[in-house]
Amino acid sequence: MPVKVSVIVPVYNPGIYIEDCISSLQRQSLPPDEYEAIFVDDGSTDETPARLDRLAAEDPRMRVIHQENSGWSGKPRNVGIEAARGEFVMFVDNDDYLGDEALERMYDYGVANGADVVVGKMAGKNRGVPVELFRRNHPRATVENAPLIDSLTPHKMFRREFLDRIGLRFPEGRRRLEDHVFVTEAYLRAGNVSVLSDYVCYYHIRRDDASNAGFQRFDPVGYFKNLREALDVVERYTEPGPVRDRLFRRWLRVEMVERLRARRLLALPDDYRRELFAEIHKVVVERFGPGVAAGLQPTQQVVAALTAADRYDDVVAFAEWEAGVAPKATPTGVEWRDGSLRVGFTAEYAAAREPMTFPKDAARTPLADTPKNVEEAVAWVGAETAARFEQATADLLLRERTSSAQYFQPVEFTREAIPAGDGEQVRLVLRATATVDPAGLPGTGVWDAVVRVKLGGWTKECRLGPLPNSLRPDAYAGVIGGRAVLPYWTEPHRNLSLDTAVKGKRIGLGTVRRTDVTVSGTRLGVRLPLHAADGTEVRLRFTSSRRTLHADATLTGEAEGPGTRLEATLPAVLPRGIWRVSLTLDPEAAEPRWTGLPFALRAGGGGMLVVPIPGPSGARKLLGRARRVLGAARRRVAPVVNGIKGRR
Repeated sequence: MPVKVSVIVPVYNPGIYIEDCISSLQRQSLPPDEYEAIFVDDGSTDETPARLDRLAAEDPRMRVIHQENSGWSGKPRNVGIEAARGEFVMFVDNDDYLGDEALERMYDYGVANGADVVVGKMAGKNRGVPVELFRRNHPRATVENAPLIDSLTPHKMFRREFLDRIGLRFPEGRRRLEDHVFVTEAYLRAGNVSVLSDYVCYYHIRRDDASNAGFQRFDPVGYFKNLREALDVVERYTEPGPVRDRLFRRWLRVEMVERLRARRLLALPDDYRRELFAEIHKVVVERFGPGVAAGLQPTQQVVAALTAADRYDDVVAFAEWEAGVAPKATPTGVEWRDGSLRVGFTAEYAAAREPMTFPKDAARTPLADTPKNVEEAVAWVGAETAARFEQATADLLLRERTSSAQYFQPVEFTREAIPAGDGEQVRLVLRATATVDPAGLPGTGVWDAVVRVKLGGWTKECRLGPLPNSLRPDAYAGVIGGRAVLPYWTEPHRNLSLDTAVKGKRIGLGTVRRTDVTVSGTRLGVRLPLHAADGTEVRLRFTSSRRTLHADATLTGEAEGPGTRLEATLPAVLPRGIWRVSLTLDPEAAEPRWTGLPFALRAGGGGMLVVPIPGPSGARKLLGRARRVLGAARRRVAPVVNGIKGRR
């Protein structure tokens, strides 16, 4: 069988961080004979070379190439390309890992769309990844119709024939931004680029020791020398005009302006940030025409203008003001409706923890001249933000807590300018309602609600919360796709999260009272604190000391208030005795998960009664009490014994 994908992994002293990478490659859903992994060891000095040799000996899909240290990732990747047998090559860093179906999904998507480059959705664990690019699938993406230029890391799938045909390889040697040069040329020369956004293909990891190459402080002179090479690629394959300006804007925004903003700049030592500023100033003056900065957001335009004017002190002062600006998202309601969770919230920006205000009836005015001082810059940003309010947006993302995978949820919102102060100022507030379908979230886990606000010169995120005192903190679990899903408020911050693997007491069935239970003949009815679609099928289990019986049941929405009503036909004959009742929300599962209900049924004597769950017998109570007393005695003795040992 021909190899479909060759995964190329440059390796240098990853230590234990390579294990997740290896495991993810071994778990791929693509058949074993249809992919290979090529680890190019770039002169590692730790235990990794021996680890890789053992791996290759055990697993025929894994290959290892050892070479002398080249100083950076370019040469190992090029060596991997030359050794690859696959129709496509996929680049993975040694401390990152893939989703289990990544290779299969990306390959199939690329073939279906005739793509030379396939960009798979990324999740960043403690590091940033593109967000807007992965809002939806782009089967035929270009630098003009999609924000491709936001994603310049090499962690993509490339058609091998395409790379060979245009002679594209990574720059080699100890340098920075070799991936920008490679990926930019690939985007501009590819017949088609496809973006797969409905599955997380690549997990981009920041190590606990923060030793990833991309997080090390760089030499500004060398860094921006390498950045100019990426700009050279753009100039080589585009004409002067709006497209080239838009592409250049990416480097101005991400690699320059964003490094000179707010806390990111202020966290640097003064001598280093002066050196950084000086090199950025040179590139801005040398390479960017007025059309590049003009397309930035207002705050970014200010920083770019001050940088071009070589006004370092004003850039720092503007950063100090901007460091106090942050979004605030306040919940207004959370409720189940028609199988989905409706989440209402408001969002606005705050400065120094107070709601920001903006001039009323402001009009847009281009930043024709560099602001005379920071006060003038702040005033222009405020007026421009208010004038652009019709472009402001709010999004709700659900971010899985363990993997950092995130998905946009459908949102409807309105914009409202609320009078503030003397009436000449307004607050700019977004009122939004998101519709969350938990069935669309892959796997099970805890998902944190994150609000993303675009307003004026800022695109920032914050958690949805805290829960205001005016809202009830409790929320029913919902039964979605055979599993319980619980919206809840975290402690102590009271932010909204969604548990799609909730079980046991947290489902909330312990609040069922005996008055919520009715028995009529062989019919059992129970009012449950759950949300479920009418006709949802569940199953009951009845257990006594000697046997177990089962019965099918259905859930129906209550006519009055939230919750559902469970209806079931009891087993034809329940022998005399006390029967405990348990419920499973997934009756078709091979091993159903049972949750006990806080009541029991007493059968016999010509009828059925609802009774409390029987407590332990007298003997069991005495045994439990003795165990508690013995445990307390051991806890009292332990410190004394430990003290004696310590004096020996």
